[in-house]
Amino acid sequence: MQHDLLADALSAIKNAERIGKKECLVKASKLVGEILKVMKEKDYIAGFEFLDDGRSGKFKVELKGKIIDCNVIKPRISVKVSEIEKFEKRFLPAREFGILILTTSKGILTHKEAKENKIGGKLLAFVY
Repeated sequence: MQHDLLADALSAIKNAERIGKKECLVKASKLVGEILKVMKEKDYIAGFEFLDDGRSGKFKVELKGKIIDCNVIKPRISVKVSEIEKFEKRFLPAREFGILILTTSKGILTHKEAKENKIGGKLLAFVY
């Protein structure tokens, strides 16, 4: 029984990257789609497309081999703009290396975009 589609999706992507696959399938949801969109914008994945299987659907994710690690952040921690740097140090291996993904009132953003817009939110995931 699956409880967290985002955790399952990021785990599937990470495992497929590690064994050198060019693509993988993950269960679809709006949140997973938004996270994949951010990962594509930041050049971690080549692309993704929705496949309708009659139920909830799946995303076919095209991999580039650039992801070293990606995971969800649990529990979903609320952060202020001033606290984002503390979590960068905690979850990312180095400065300017990787992204934290947050859900904010402006939608799903990276930590850099959240700092630029001066808005906080809840931490969802990290990718590097």
